[in-house]
Amino acid sequence: MELSGLEPVMDGVGETALWTLYHRSLAARDPACGLTDPKALELVQTLGHPFTRRFGTDNRGWARGMAVRAHCYDREVRAFLARHPRGTVVCLGEGLETQFWRVDNGMVQWLGVELAEPAALRRRLLPDTDRRRTVTCSLSDERWMREVDASHGVLVLAQGVLMYMAWERVRALVQACAARFPGAGLVFDTPPSWFTAGAVQSRFRYPARYRPPPMPWGMTPARLRELRACPGVTAALQVPVPRGTGLWWGRAVPVVDRVPVLRSYGPLFVTRLIFERVPCPGRPSARHS
Repeated sequence: MELSGLEPVMDGVGETALWTLYHRSLAARDPACGLTDPKALELVQTLGHPFTRRFGTDNRGWARGMAVRAHCYDREVRAFLARHPRGTVVCLGEGLETQFWRVDNGMVQWLGVELAEPAALRRRLLPDTDRRRTVTCSLSDERWMREVDASHGVLVLAQGVLMYMAWERVRALVQACAARFPGAGLVFDTPPSWFTAGAVQSRFRYPARYRPPPMPWGMTPARLRELRACPGVTAALQVPVPRGTGLWWGRAVPVVDRVPVLRSYGPLFVTRLIFERVPCPGRPSARHS
């Protein structure tokens, strides 16, 4: 399919998919980041989006942060696939993430869940295959859960998405996943509460004209305790952030991430929830095929 010159029209939360794709491609071009992501480079070249004009050129720090996050999620998926080679990875709000091509073991089943507009763009750029497909559905709509084959293990990822949802919806989503996927895990990241408060008030300056959409909540110790108390959740663990490059991501962030009293203030808080192996009463588990 010829896609040269394709220019997506996306704004708000949808535009964050383009923002992260662009910065991941910048990280892939920087040998110091250690991120191999040829598919991201291919998509940026294919799309007709004015990335530089929209997102700027002075982006090294953001690109290094995207590399750290990508390494963190890739490590979690590879660990899951080492235990469940034929398992299913579910990516909530997948956008234009290209993780599948970085971690594919030749057996994994991959399911992306997206709203209509980004799902349509993703299918045009990255057509569905027998092992990788995209479902058009709201994250709060449990219909997508019926599409998950849980017979070989399930890992749910929510990369850069839950901070854009109201906390009540996040908690309901966690409880629904715990009920549907006993024994599974959910990995997600959030900024700290001080960052989300600044984003709501547009205090942060990004290169060029870009401003992130409001983030209704950020991680705090109280929020982490609430997650641990959700029915069906047996553990809520902080995932160590890999060491990146540069003074900030290579030295400062790893120190903050490993000091308990400072963890909630770091720029990237990655959490792994583990669900009970026994389904919650009154709720069906995902299909087994």
